[in-house]
Amino acid sequence: MSAGVTAPTHLGGLGFTFKWDMGWMHDTLAYMSDDPVHRRYHHDRLTFGMLYAYSEKFILPLSHDEVVHGKRSLLAKMPGDRWQRFANLRLLLAYLYTRPGKKLLFMGTELAPEREWDHDRSLDWHLTADPAHGGVRRFVADLGTFYDAEPALWQADHDVAGFHWIDCHDAEHSVIAYLRRAPGDPGRDAGGSERMVVCVLNFTPVPRHGYRIGFPAAGRWHERLNSDAAVYGGSNLGNAGEIVAEPVGHHGQPASAALTLPPLGALVLERG
Repeated sequence: MSAGVTAPTHLGGLGFTFKWDMGWMHDTLAYMSDDPVHRRYHHDRLTFGMLYAYSEKFILPLSHDEVVHGKRSLLAKMPGDRWQRFANLRLLLAYLYTRPGKKLLFMGTELAPEREWDHDRSLDWHLTADPAHGGVRRFVADLGTFYDAEPALWQADHDVAGFHWIDCHDAEHSVIAYLRRAPGDPGRDAGGSERMVVCVLNFTPVPRHGYRIGFPAAGRWHERLNSDAAVYGGSNLGNAGEIVAEPVGHHGQPASAALTLPPLGALVLERG
């Protein structure tokens, strides 16, 4: 029985809390393992999972099974030179944390190990002294802190209202953009207004300048996370911390802004 794993037993389901989304894992790792020049031909690997994302309550697993028995570490799966491999890994982790679905991240992933996991050896703690590996560790820590503090990334994970594609069609540039949202908290948010973040991911090593994205509201949007920040080992290309969305419709949204998209980078913008 493959359907109804997380459905209530009184409705004929098995009653489990979550189900691993192995389809997302396989599609995503296959996509990320491709040389970026070929990713335009496999754009559906990024988008297909949302067609069934609400059929169960899913966990997105990057587990020990993917880094043992000759499968290589996550970092070793990434294509390109050393800088690009680390950028790709940070991009993968940003995608994991911002997409609907609960997260499963295997121990030591934050160290960006070069070799696959071996149960007979210790984790490679010494890698934290290397700036590139230390940058990934810092990025995972900041991702977790931001994720915990931002209900838009988790509160409506299993509700179709919690996710909206802004643009999932730009296969030519290998860019996707989506909105995560959740009802506001009257105790924290002014007037209990809806929480919203916009996520924009560039899966090529080509910086995109003046790349226009639709936004759900005009005004200031703060760049809360940039996987290409220098502190994470990136090239520090971005939008100087914030953008101003104009009341110019685009992508079916009432406002838009021209962004600088960093190479192999993810941006998460929060309404100011």
